[in-house]
Amino acid sequence: MAMRWEAFLSQVKERGRYETTEEADRAARTVLALLGAHLVGEVRAELAARLPEGMALLLLNPLQAHEPLSPERFVRATAAWIEGATERTAAWDVSAVLSVVSDAAGEELTRRVLLQLPAGYDLLFGYSRPV
Repeated sequence: MAMRWEAFLSQVKERGRYETTEEADRAARTVLALLGAHLVGEVRAELAARLPEGMALLLLNPLQAHEPLSPERFVRATAAWIEGATERTAAWDVSAVLSVVSDAAGEELTRRVLLQLPAGYDLLFGYSRPV
């Protein structure tokens, strides 16, 4: 069952220690749009089904990535999309959002998501070691 929008943003807001829900929403939208560009097929559809509808649409209708971004380039791309962000704040944004995504997905689906991404994304999803 999909997580509710308010619950998703509340968790992102808490983990990212954002002052406003708008900040959490902006981070979530940016990170999910970039993530969606890296996922394909059944894995992307299954993940979308576990996210709130508005977030799922960002995942399902992404910009197409010309090449998979390394975790470092993913963070840099996030920083480029969020006004006033630095690489350090973007890394925080990415981790806040992707750890909530991982919780919504569950361990088995998160493992399949990570298989579609370049090495190193496990840290961005909140895992201290490869899953």
